[in-house]
Amino acid sequence: MYRNILVPMALTHGFGETALDVARRLLSGGGTITALHVHEAPSGSVRNYLDDDVVRAAHDEAKATLDARVADQPDVTPVLVTGNSGRAILDVAARMGADCIVIGSHRPGLRDYFLGSTAARVVRHAPCAVHVLRRPDDD
Repeated sequence: MYRNILVPMALTHGFGETALDVARRLLSGGGTITALHVHEAPSGSVRNYLDDDVVRAAHDEAKATLDARVADQPDVTPVLVTGNSGRAILDVAARMGADCIVIGSHRPGLRDYFLGSTAARVVRHAPCAVHVLRRPDDD
């Protein structure tokens, strides 16, 4: 059983509800669950063409969506950070002293073998245990 579980979540797809259910089953009494969304803000030359208000609105919308997804789950604390998904998940896990990360993964494609999926990066570099969820049709 774990006392401090981090659950990275995509806002429009993925394993969010399932991952939170699994986290609850793995959680020790008195433990905490943190739902994390990593907002990947536009960078490079794309950022130069976007108004600051548009970027801020996208961030605020992501925060509101995350808050709404866990609003009916008082045992889950929502956290939104900006950055690269893999690196940000690892940084947050280390900073909060997570002892488990519950993360979803898809069937790896050719691109993933060269670049690595976010879940694969988290598994390779996490400072704690990682529980990876797969869809039943990904066998």
